[in-house]
Amino acid sequence: MDFNVKRLAADAGTFLSRAVQFTEEKLGQAEKTELDAHLENLLGRAECTRQWTERIMKQTEVLLQPNPNVRLEEFLYEKLEKKAPTRMNNHELLGQSMIESGNEFSPGTAYGNALIKCGETEKQIGGAEREFIQSSAINFLTPFRNFLEGDFKTILKERKLLQVKRLDLDAAKTRLKKARMTDARAVAEQELRMTQSEFDRQAEITRLLLEGVSSTHAHHLRCLNDFVEAQSTYYAQCYQYMVDLQKQLGSFPSSFSNNNQSPVSGAASISVPTIPVAGPLPSPSSGRAGSALAGGFNELRITSGSRKARVLYDYDAAGSSELSLLADEVIAVSSVPGMDSDWLMGERGNQRGKVPITYLELLN
Repeated sequence: MDFNVKRLAADAGTFLSRAVQFTEEKLGQAEKTELDAHLENLLGRAECTRQWTERIMKQTEVLLQPNPNVRLEEFLYEKLEKKAPTRMNNHELLGQSMIESGNEFSPGTAYGNALIKCGETEKQIGGAEREFIQSSAINFLTPFRNFLEGDFKTILKERKLLQVKRLDLDAAKTRLKKARMTDARAVAEQELRMTQSEFDRQAEITRLLLEGVSSTHAHHLRCLNDFVEAQSTYYAQCYQYMVDLQKQLGSFPSSFSNNNQSPVSGAASISVPTIPVAGPLPSPSSGRAGSALAGGFNELRITSGSRKARVLYDYDAAGSSELSLLADEVIAVSSVPGMDSDWLMGERGNQRGKVPITYLELLN
């Protein structure tokens, strides 16, 4: 008991000494031992790494799961060390709704069959998204989180201990300055040597930990490469799924007329319009172009005459050489020698420009 009381008193005295030193430094009444420039740079670099790692990790979590309620639920399950319930993602939910509605409208109709095909593709995209999220969580988010919750916490602990050792060192320097008696100066000098040794030792430990941040950067670089590879794979899969879907829809005749007819056998005889794609995607396949030409476009090119056409969808012109279109309006179209087979020259009053044939239906 006597030993514990003495130790408690000694600890209290040390704490008080540190508090006095810290207060006097803030008030400018005591000198402060500055860390060397290299160590200060390492500390700043580590803090910068922490800030940006937290920010990147947070934004990646938002990217992978935009719903904040679901993120909160997953966080709680993680803290409780329980597995979160498996639920369908948005693509899978949309795909399921499309398939169910397609079956309701009958797979033998154009609309029903198209809904089923789109629904199956949405489910494939949902599965690819699930794989992408799982891969990113394991190979990208987990290493970032391990750094913040492991390595950086160790750095903070040693950095705090270094601050304590510095306060002890500066307090010892102050006591040496105030010592007047020979015996008191001898004791103060011995204490100063001891605190200086402890401070140097702790500074070296902290420096080694901080220099390890370079290895962390190298590790995070590999994780970033894994994330980019997973993202590239995901987008490539989605693109391929949509290209395949366009080929399936584009293989049907470009008309809605069969939608109200009795079901027919075989997907090839179902009538579904080709879905146009805006932007720098690959040009329509030969099968799609052939099906569009079947409705009279081939005859129009041969005769080089002019015909009336109804616009199926809105279209925003991508340049001054093109003509913007509004759904259900009627325009005049004609063929121009040397023009791409997927385009015609459209006229609306005094306006004239190229129009895509997949947006048109020729009128008798």
